[in-house]
Amino acid sequence: MPTLLVVHHTPSPATRELLESVLAGAGDPDIEGVTVRSVPALGATIPDVLGADGYLFGTSANFGYMSGALKHFFDTTYYPCFGAVAGRPYGVWVHGNNDTVGAVSAVAKIAVGWGLDQACAAVELTSVDKVAREACYELGGTLAATLMG
Repeated sequence: MPTLLVVHHTPSPATRELLESVLAGAGDPDIEGVTVRSVPALGATIPDVLGADGYLFGTSANFGYMSGALKHFFDTTYYPCFGAVAGRPYGVWVHGNNDTVGAVSAVAKIAVGWGLDQACAAVELTSVDKVAREACYELGGTLAATLMG
């Protein structure tokens, strides 16, 4: 059964709410045969990455960059997983007060280095409302459906 790994740093109520929407979308009843694993960025390991068939990365934007926790995840898993995850799909959502571009760009550069395939456009959010929750639900559903085969 394919596995979607959701690696996230969601310290605020707003980012937690977005994570819940992503997970709800990934677990949509129309999506069958996909295991969804949600792991906080500071707890995600090399075996988590290697054991997954697709990825969703979620973070707050801090000073125009991804959170330190997500950066730490990439720092500790990048080289050990290099060459082993190419071709797998990924998606990303970023929440920031006003600037999400740098965080999205940083994650995209790492994904390119790993050889991941971007399954859908990044979800960049500066507020949490119905539209934001729906975008995150769609993101989760799209990535999980991509793995259905």
